[in-house]
Amino acid sequence: MAAAPTPLLDVELVRRDFPILERIIHGQPLAYLDSASTAQKPQQMLAAVTRFYSTSNANVHRGVYTLGVESTDAFEGARDAVARLLNARSRREVIFTRNTTEAINLVAKTYGLQHCGPGDIIVSTVLEHHANIVPWQVLAQATGATLRFLDCDDAGVLQLDALDGIAREGNVRIVAVTHQSNTLGVRPPLAQLVAWAHAQDAIVLLDAAQTVPNRPVDVQALGVDFLAFSGHKTLGPTGIGALWGREELLAGLEPFLTGGEMIRSVRLERTAWNTLPWKFEAGTPAFAEAVGLHAAIDYLEGVGLTAIDAHEQAITEYALARLQEVPKLRIIGPTSADLRGGVVSFVLDDVHPHDIAEILDRHAVCVRAGHHCTQPLIERLGLPATVRASFYLYTTTDEIDRLIVGLLDVRRIMGV
Repeated sequence: MAAAPTPLLDVELVRRDFPILERIIHGQPLAYLDSASTAQKPQQMLAAVTRFYSTSNANVHRGVYTLGVESTDAFEGARDAVARLLNARSRREVIFTRNTTEAINLVAKTYGLQHCGPGDIIVSTVLEHHANIVPWQVLAQATGATLRFLDCDDAGVLQLDALDGIAREGNVRIVAVTHQSNTLGVRPPLAQLVAWAHAQDAIVLLDAAQTVPNRPVDVQALGVDFLAFSGHKTLGPTGIGALWGREELLAGLEPFLTGGEMIRSVRLERTAWNTLPWKFEAGTPAFAEAVGLHAAIDYLEGVGLTAIDAHEQAITEYALARLQEVPKLRIIGPTSADLRGGVVSFVLDDVHPHDIAEILDRHAVCVRAGHHCTQPLIERLGLPATVRASFYLYTTTDEIDRLIVGLLDVRRIMGV
């Protein structure tokens, strides 16, 4: 059996902050191994949302009475927290959205429509979540631009030797890439891609849904032009996410949605848009959810994102070693924790992943089965689906051990 990693943070102390982890399912304690899909919520975040609704609930940017001022201050304080988390140059660069998907669509429907046309190239990769593929397909169809995808090998390593050929096809305008694959956990060579994109006078959109929650992400150091992430993966509520964009780029874009809040003045003849960041936040925003996201960010910074990253890497290394003890199990992607984040996909002989996940649920072990919203990647790997276990700051080695026990039971039940 693989040796347990040296504790890098007090996981048991952290787990006391997550009420759902106390649940008993099928007579056993919950082992939640699906944090790449959505994270569980600390009591501090839950309490912040309840307290806001109980004491300060009012619409933002409207009322001059006390509740309205408190609500607006709380909402804008959340924006400051996101700007701090990402090391943005200005709070004006932080746009609240519903999630990563909406943030990417915002860029496609604004920057993309304004800058792409026939002869232009949009570049993405086969590693991407559907949210970072479909908006670019729609944009290419609408503008006549060409969409190209970087392929990967069986370990998920991108084939960068195709870049020069892509550049010869036309004017590269947008490069859209994940910071970490939600299926394989691999982290593309972002610095190389950013350098290449900027050499083509293209912008880079980074899908950071899988990295903002668990390690330091500095937009200035990364050199990207837009970045998107979701609150629900970051210990926060559902229904809120954020787009960060360079202020000079955002300032030159037309609005994504129109209506209330995103206007400076409205006349029957014409409307003047609001300033950044509100130009992109039409209608009543998810202000209570923003309060929850702020509390979640405070929690993550209190624990320490560097410590969370180190813990996740150690847990991943332990999981990879233990999974290799299961006969007929094949890990998809790299088998070294140094080459991936806290996500491990695998298959077990000829047992369908959905059957594996159902049997694991009998052990109260929660994993994801399917194509993980990365159908092109799964097809590229020649698989119908995989089982995915994903980890976070509250994951323990005991939960990994229970995963292994459950997988051995899968082998027994399915006769493999």
